[in-house]
Amino acid sequence: MTPKSPEFKSASLEDWAKSAAKSAPGGQVDALNWLTPDGITVKPLYTAADTQDLAYANTLPGFEPYLRGPQATMYAVRPWTIRQYAGFSTAEESNAFYRKALAAGGQGVSVAFDLATHRGYDSDHPRVTGDVGKAGVAIDSVEDMKILFNEIPLDKVSVSMTMNGAVLPVLAGYVVAAEEQGVSQDQLSGTIQNDILKEFMVRNTYIYPPEPSMRIIGDIIEYTAKNMPKFNSISISGYHMQEAGANQALELAFTLADGKEYVKTAMAKGMDVDEFAGRLSFFWAIGMNFYLEVAKMRAARLLWCRIMKGFEAKNPKSLMLRTHCQTSGWSLTEQDPYNNVVRTTIEAMAAVFGGTQSLHTNSFDEAIALPTEFSSRIARNTQLIIQEETHITHVIDPWAGSYMMEKLTQDMADAAWTLIEEVEAMGGMTKAVDSGWAKLKIEAAAAEKQARIDSGKDVIVGVNKYKLKTEDAIESRDIDNVAVRDGQIARLQTIKAQRDNVAVQQALDALTTAAQNNSGNLLDLTVKAMRLRATVGEVSDALEKIFGRHRADTNKVSGVYAAAYDTDSTHGDTMDYWNHLKADIAAFAEQQGRRPRVMISKLGQDGHDRGAKVVATAFADLGFDVDMGPLFQTPEECARQAIENDVHAVGVSTLAAGHKTLVPAIIAELKKQGADDIIVFVGGVIPRQDYDFLYAAGVKGIYGPGTPIPVSARDVLDQIKKALG
Repeated sequence: MTPKSPEFKSASLEDWAKSAAKSAPGGQVDALNWLTPDGITVKPLYTAADTQDLAYANTLPGFEPYLRGPQATMYAVRPWTIRQYAGFSTAEESNAFYRKALAAGGQGVSVAFDLATHRGYDSDHPRVTGDVGKAGVAIDSVEDMKILFNEIPLDKVSVSMTMNGAVLPVLAGYVVAAEEQGVSQDQLSGTIQNDILKEFMVRNTYIYPPEPSMRIIGDIIEYTAKNMPKFNSISISGYHMQEAGANQALELAFTLADGKEYVKTAMAKGMDVDEFAGRLSFFWAIGMNFYLEVAKMRAARLLWCRIMKGFEAKNPKSLMLRTHCQTSGWSLTEQDPYNNVVRTTIEAMAAVFGGTQSLHTNSFDEAIALPTEFSSRIARNTQLIIQEETHITHVIDPWAGSYMMEKLTQDMADAAWTLIEEVEAMGGMTKAVDSGWAKLKIEAAAAEKQARIDSGKDVIVGVNKYKLKTEDAIESRDIDNVAVRDGQIARLQTIKAQRDNVAVQQALDALTTAAQNNSGNLLDLTVKAMRLRATVGEVSDALEKIFGRHRADTNKVSGVYAAAYDTDSTHGDTMDYWNHLKADIAAFAEQQGRRPRVMISKLGQDGHDRGAKVVATAFADLGFDVDMGPLFQTPEECARQAIENDVHAVGVSTLAAGHKTLVPAIIAELKKQGADDIIVFVGGVIPRQDYDFLYAAGVKGIYGPGTPIPVSARDVLDQIKKALG
């Protein structure tokens, strides 16, 4: 039967609704709707009626408002750039990885720095003993930068650097390393992240408070506009917001609001918007919410064009949103980890369908440790296969004209714009960040998401459904932190012995004076200091004398996690477990005269606090008394606070691989200070081969990625009872 045959009868929407209602829960078609975490209703069926009033459904790629792509031909002429974001221990090892990746099909270098560098500390600083070389490459000076880019032609290879807090010395070090390679500043291409507002909300690798940090951004935009015309002066990042728990609408709204704030900052320096706006770029996370991710990227271009027209930008390049994307790290699971290859492929497809300009695909083992060469090759080949084998690149914006996608794009734009207007009513993103409001919005979304997983409402294959009975061991990369740090310290000593220390001090003093008097350009002065072999830590210290160091609050949301455990939609056994656990905690309080008290801590320079905040929220909702330690504690500081607060247990949240150094140190400190009755438990990204080491050091519980929080809470309660006898 065909549409032209006599038997064919065209069904109406009303006919479909009647038919669908027969199989819908409660006989209601509305029950088939999906309400996304963003508050958007996604219907099971879309028709032409859903798009008839959309103003932008029939626009073209490369033309305002760029919804269908910033370039007219997109991948049909030039596919996206394949990047591998990486940094391992030393500059030598990272350089070897970059060169292999470029030879194997990589098309750009993306540098991951260690946490000591992010936070503006040299490798010999006592606060970074467990962080040097652990979650990225250690960079202390121009000499490290020269090794990092050895035999990589910086006039031909674009370089993306994820750096925010210590952005001045790191960017300056790259500039000087290029100069000494014979490459002038105007030949350099790539991107520096330089997105500090996001750091105050989620990632926390800041150094200075918001106001002086915004001045630094303005100086970098000004300097690069004059001297580095091919280099993107800022990559406005939503990636870390989604990784911290934001849904797609929050990520979209807060990222564009950050961008708006940066434009205001640059214009306040007297720059015309078209002088710099064409060099702004964006950076999105791409998670497993496939349709929403494609819609988010299309909506982002629509809204950015609207925002830039509000600044009276005239140059078409100022109106185009260009973006890098990275597949989600948070969606990767420790359990059944080869499933992560599939997850990354799906996320990469969403990024491509959304129109990204460059892409990094995560490796399947990154929920366990830093990626190996084997896993990195699979991640890189995922992109090569999409580019070379699928023929996807031959069609520009293949989702255009889809009733569902066009409507979802508009719905996403509307949801984000409502949030952007709320931010503007508060006085802009700097004030929204400074007040803590934006951070709490993201933390509430994170707690809600984790509760949906733990309660079984959201399925994660291999974690809360279709679980394996036994898990095979996965080879993972291990970094000898002590050896890396010793090597960095030796190089620092050599540099300081050979340089002109008087000239270096004069250059550092000039930076301090410029910070104090609000004079000069801080990047220009930092380039001069780095040429003389000032170090990352010395430059940071010179500015800290005036700017100070930012201290984050430790507020947590409440009630959000518990709200997911309702009798209507939570599985019965899950609800029973929750209620029994709450009753046991209440009984403990009755017997002991107080509730079980835990302190959730982050040791070292790891600022990723999504896990810590969600665990604190969930434990508090269960009935624990919960203290939050401030970020960046030393083991000594953590032990002192735990004793002063009279806690039963300390929970260490770790994602940056410093656990083998920092966790034994906190146990030793508690013992040293006469409090070895306080138990220590650990959660986060911990390779299974490290479990025995941690248990031998005295850890009482280890909870890897995917552990339901009520399960870990039960174990902590039992361990506290055992310790009390």
